[in-house]
Amino acid sequence: MSGPNGEPQVPMGEVSGEEDYAALDFMLDQINFCLDHLEEKNDILHAQLQDLLESNRQARRDFQQQMSQNGNGNTAQQDAEM
Repeated sequence: MSGPNGEPQVPMGEVSGEEDYAALDFMLDQINFCLDHLEEKNDILHAQLQDLLESNRQARRDFQQQMSQNGNGNTAQQDAEM
């Protein structure tokens, strides 16, 4: 059972060696669960950041393509005006 801050409640006082190991095992299980949860969140965030990065790269390519098309069109138009 967890305390109010999510910390495991381990009774203080005289505890036999077997109970010490059981409490330690319980705490390690909780730590393992938390680490697994953090790793899953990290994987999700990493995937989202990869998607955002690719989206930004595509937007930059599209923008550069538009600028080059507009630049070429303006140059041809300027040459025609001269």
